[in-house]
Amino acid sequence: MSSAGLWTSWRDALADALFLPFKEADNLARMTFLDPAARRFHAHWDRAARATVASLRQAAGFEPRDPRLLALVRELSSAGRGFDELRRSHGVCGKTQDAKELVHPEVGALSQTYQSFDVRGAAGQQLVVYQAEPGSTSAHAPALLGTLSATRRQAGR
Repeated sequence: MSSAGLWTSWRDALADALFLPFKEADNLARMTFLDPAARRFHAHWDRAARATVASLRQAAGFEPRDPRLLALVRELSSAGRGFDELRRSHGVCGKTQDAKELVHPEVGALSQTYQSFDVRGAAGQQLVVYQAEPGSTSAHAPALLGTLSATRRQAGR
């Protein structure tokens, strides 16, 4: 994943609905360490935080002098919310496959597995595909989130 991929702006109604608990859904690393909602949103925040730092380290390997990445690391370091301690562990890991457990205030627990794929012709970029167990509550949650989002948009909220 390139450093740019850590904060690519992909805004759609479903993403907005999923990340509704966050003050600003602009950057997963920033959201994980700077927004208090993250500790409620990630059922296993410690695991999410370690994975986030490891992904940032991997991005630094692709573009070690990227000014946006360096600025983000400075911002996260200055916040004093455990980022530096995890960064000192020197873990490096990109997304490959794993599970995520999220807790959304409107639809409850969301269990997802993901698989990532490198994008040919775009060094450092990845496509990450999330999937819930078919027929599970987590599988129905995106449709519910989409419906709630559409209802809010129609109501002008």
